[in-house]
Amino acid sequence: MDSQFLSLKPKTEFTRREFVVSMLATGFALAVRPVSAQTIHTDDGGLTAGEVKIPVPDGEIPAYRAMPAAGGGFPVVLVVQEIFGVHEHIKDVCRRLAKLGYLAIAPELYARQGDVSKLSDIQQILDQVVSKVPDAQVMSDLDASVAWAKKSGKGNTAKLGIAGFCWGGRIVWLYAAHSSKLKAGVAWYGALLWKTNKLQAKNPIDMAGLLKAPVLGLYGGADPGIPLDAVEALRKALTAAGSKSEIVVYPDTPHGFHADYRPSYRKEQAEDGWKRLKQWFKTYGVA
Repeated sequence: MDSQFLSLKPKTEFTRREFVVSMLATGFALAVRPVSAQTIHTDDGGLTAGEVKIPVPDGEIPAYRAMPAAGGGFPVVLVVQEIFGVHEHIKDVCRRLAKLGYLAIAPELYARQGDVSKLSDIQQILDQVVSKVPDAQVMSDLDASVAWAKKSGKGNTAKLGIAGFCWGGRIVWLYAAHSSKLKAGVAWYGALLWKTNKLQAKNPIDMAGLLKAPVLGLYGGADPGIPLDAVEALRKALTAAGSKSEIVVYPDTPHGFHADYRPSYRKEQAEDGWKRLKQWFKTYGVA
């Protein structure tokens, strides 16, 4: 692995195993249905888009990949899922990035622990699957996805970015402390007060002084799960560490404001955040 941050490294060697998820779910996760009428669909015209398999130390995991159909040497963006896995919204985000000229790849990071697409209750998803996904495993799978993009001959991993949503937003902060190859990250309402355990031992504020790449954090001022005092504590820690990372808080805005398939979607804030993402990646060499 690429990190010197030892607590995120696997303690033992991976062993080959049967994966619970061997292919990506179709459509939206059961827990978010029915989806909103305002759901955005990005077509795959001019793109190469679909499922691929990523070799990992203990087998392979499915991932969604989207990139321009013509050309190569595309900057690479890792797209990290919400708690709902790599369902249609995450695939659509990949296509949006591909339309901008990126090779976007979203690995299914719960592949070993469970298929969240078939679970209808959010607490069930958290308890039965998400809480059992080791951070070290996630870091390794993201590294493997970068290696796959480079080996494909289509991705320029010297221009590497990461964007994550909800659960994936927390992962962005961790990966920015883990990877020396990363140029920039964007964390959309990533959890700051995660209930830590042996497998998930750190919160983003613990990473403030360890970041190897700047992160843009996008948060909602009315997010009941991410208190503003936690956001401000992270901001202060980043400043104290001399990080180039930035925090943006949208007033009176809920969690999941980019999720256009859910009632939490806020068009103005989502579009502003997307504009900031594009500029952030451009500023820090992911373009």
